[in-house]
Amino acid sequence: MSNRRVARILREVAELLELEDVAFKPRAYRRAAEAVESCATDVDELVREGRLGELPGVGKAISEKIEEIVHTGRLAYHDELRKKLPVDLYALTQVEGIGVRTAKRLYEGLGVRNVADLERAAREGKIRRLPGMGERSEARILRGLAEVRGTEDRILLWYALNTARALCRKLEDTGLFTRLAYAGSLRRGRATVGDVDLLGVSSQPEQAARAFVELPEVGQVLARGGKRASVRLSEGLQVDLRLVPESSFGAAMQYFTGSKEHNVRLRERAVGRGLKLNEYGLFDETGAAVAGSDEEGIYSQLGLLYVPPELREDQGEIQAAERGDLPELVQTRDILGDLHLHTNWSDGEVTMEEIARAARQRGFRYIAITDHFLFSETVGGVTADDLRRQLDEVARLNEELDGFHILSGVEANILADGGLDVPRELLRRLDLVIGSVHSRFRTAKKVMTERLLRAVDDEAMDVLGHPTGRLIGERAAYEADWDEVFSRAAKTGTALEINANPQRLDLRSGLVRRAVEAGARLIIGTDAHAEPHLDFMELGVVTARRGWAQAKHVLNTLSVEGLLAARKRGRS
Repeated sequence: MSNRRVARILREVAELLELEDVAFKPRAYRRAAEAVESCATDVDELVREGRLGELPGVGKAISEKIEEIVHTGRLAYHDELRKKLPVDLYALTQVEGIGVRTAKRLYEGLGVRNVADLERAAREGKIRRLPGMGERSEARILRGLAEVRGTEDRILLWYALNTARALCRKLEDTGLFTRLAYAGSLRRGRATVGDVDLLGVSSQPEQAARAFVELPEVGQVLARGGKRASVRLSEGLQVDLRLVPESSFGAAMQYFTGSKEHNVRLRERAVGRGLKLNEYGLFDETGAAVAGSDEEGIYSQLGLLYVPPELREDQGEIQAAERGDLPELVQTRDILGDLHLHTNWSDGEVTMEEIARAARQRGFRYIAITDHFLFSETVGGVTADDLRRQLDEVARLNEELDGFHILSGVEANILADGGLDVPRELLRRLDLVIGSVHSRFRTAKKVMTERLLRAVDDEAMDVLGHPTGRLIGERAAYEADWDEVFSRAAKTGTALEINANPQRLDLRSGLVRRAVEAGARLIIGTDAHAEPHLDFMELGVVTARRGWAQAKHVLNTLSVEGLLAARKRGRS
């Protein structure tokens, strides 16, 4: 039973309870779903070892329900709730414009049970005829369907990474592999992954392949040969294992990591030098191998600097490697603090002290507490009085946490006119102010651009949070003139966030590069709402690297003193 499958059931229970106007329970199930989904440990293992209670927000009652799901593959309580609304609620609510109440309305009015039914009704113009819907609702749903189709059959990077690493650990424990690693778009750090490629070296290839296809996570064996096996996991993800000789491991890693376009460029370069490059190695005209055991040798023999995996997209990296001016990309160890965190003062699961101690355990030297300012009854937020009390709490904790620093902050809401909704006197007292768009996403491009520019111009706003507002597979980024926004951010000293939440990764890597080229500064924040979310920092760094960002571009590579000095100055 995968973590994603368990989380999906828990989340659907939350939505069904919300439909019945049950108090408190929906949030509890939603919190548990987030905790399970973000946990890097298999939920099966947590159940076996009696460790479910370690997950934030998972008490005795929900622990018992998770155990039932793991042991039986279903949840009787979930089945009972679904009798009242027999639809694929999880899939439908992934579509922008479809909440649980809209899903019920569509089912009762048009018999919509799944995404296929929804698309048919939208294309036939039936949705607009429902009371309370209309043409705009139908158009929004069609846009949402297009966004979902763009990521269907793909898995978010975070979950693919956890899956690949868990499989590698289990295979390494067999003692049959001398080398084992993942490649493909997963190693390049793409935001979503279609499948997982594993490369291994083994002196017992048949036994190694057998161990792979017999893993408990495997739902179906698609193919199996002497040097390759392909399976589909129970959760649906395809994983391919290729066994290669030690002498070819580097060549295979290069071949199965690079994008198609990057690899074509390399092969053309090899041919121009009288060489032949493939997954087995780099060979001269006599067929003798001149490189292949490691990737560095491949690039060196082709007269190039080593190209980091994240850059292998044919976006100018080969030309830069030839000139010798590839950037020294930011690394996880460069990040000294997390600048986007939520606590139980708003919609987080942990206290300020708990998240601070968890961050310090991970090697961070400082954090910024940036709870949501209250903007919706459905999303918890802090009031002005809460913020004033938080300032006192931050001061108290900073005296107790020797050698670690907590910055006071807030995630303010950027209003329709570009203003912030936090009182000005409070903004002046805070160490860090993030401004984010949380409403009116479907604004015309010109209007949204002006809204963002006014926010970026605000002397009180240090950071533009999750700048494009995208939720991968659920909500497309809103439109704006990003080059104009980045140019203004560079001019005003406003930092742009790379939000490391797996479903956001916003700014996306292509925009990160444009922001860097415009001279804008960046921060990387996890947007953590629970302790395990701090580990999302890895994804933010990968996204920054894909955008050619260096440590000097990222403010939270600075000491806390350096960070405070580098903020936007001249607050109003």
